[in-house]
Amino acid sequence: MNKPMDNVAEVQISGRRLAGLVRLIAEHRVAAVIIFLMVFPFLAPYKALAIDVLIYGLFALGFNMVFGYLGVLSFGHAAFFGAGAYATGIAMVHFGVPWMPAIFVGVLMSGLTAAIMGAMAIRTRGIYFAMVTLALAQCVYYIIYHMEEYSGGEDGLTGVSVRTVDFGIATVDMMQDPMGKYYIMLAFTAVAIFLFSRILNSPFGAVLEAIRENENRARACGYNVLLTKWVTFVLSGLFCGLAGALSAIHLSVVPIEYLHYHQSGLAVMMALLGGMGTFFGPFIGAMAFLMLEDAITLMTTHWQLFLGAIFMIFVLFFPRGIWGSFLHWISR
Repeated sequence: MNKPMDNVAEVQISGRRLAGLVRLIAEHRVAAVIIFLMVFPFLAPYKALAIDVLIYGLFALGFNMVFGYLGVLSFGHAAFFGAGAYATGIAMVHFGVPWMPAIFVGVLMSGLTAAIMGAMAIRTRGIYFAMVTLALAQCVYYIIYHMEEYSGGEDGLTGVSVRTVDFGIATVDMMQDPMGKYYIMLAFTAVAIFLFSRILNSPFGAVLEAIRENENRARACGYNVLLTKWVTFVLSGLFCGLAGALSAIHLSVVPIEYLHYHQSGLAVMMALLGGMGTFFGPFIGAMAFLMLEDAITLMTTHWQLFLGAIFMIFVLFFPRGIWGSFLHWISR
């Protein structure tokens, strides 16, 4: 007779344990994300896909700072990803800069691009902001497209080659050792994740969320909303630029498509799939998108149709995304 009550009690106990685990992950979110990413190559179908998830997860993380935490939709983040990739590649191919300083050149260039674009776009709001960022990103696309001597134009930039990385006690062959390449890129990503968390936990991070919830109230409280938006845009560009720089090292080429608005759409889709405004969501979204793309392309050449349908289902029925919906379910 007491069996149904016992089952309810067991479910409640399991729910409390799961909620406790989620709280533990939230308290140590940087360590939790890094540990997951350290294990992920052993779960992925192949190592190259794991590297793509790492890079595009970082790209979506940078975009999520503007979209998820500031509450502003941008369609221009391809400019930052592409600027980071091209600046890194040009520094290596045309100026002989070693790969690690070249990555920092790429990050700084994407930050400069974000600073210029942000200064022009931050006074607009809503759909106007999205359209202005899209237009400015297309300007960056055509500027680099016509720098054929440096960028390769339509063919993209080739020869961005890093064959070996010598740590003194060990040498990683970047061409033949995808696992070693993954963990080298994870080191850069881990630093970015740590810095991202520190920004969100700072008073600046609290101002971001205040602007997202009620911009007029934040302005009435004395916060400089325009300056905060601009700084957020620049910081977002730095994270996306690092993702682009790592992608250039990974592929040894920089295709012109990195600057196309389609690339900005990828960031939007990954952030929405994973859960905008969540710390872990961008990597979940990148993993879901890339693994679905990889699986569907094996079955049909019309993979974009099916992936678009899946995306529409999530937007309509799971607007919080995969990780956001999971957190909401746990909180209930």
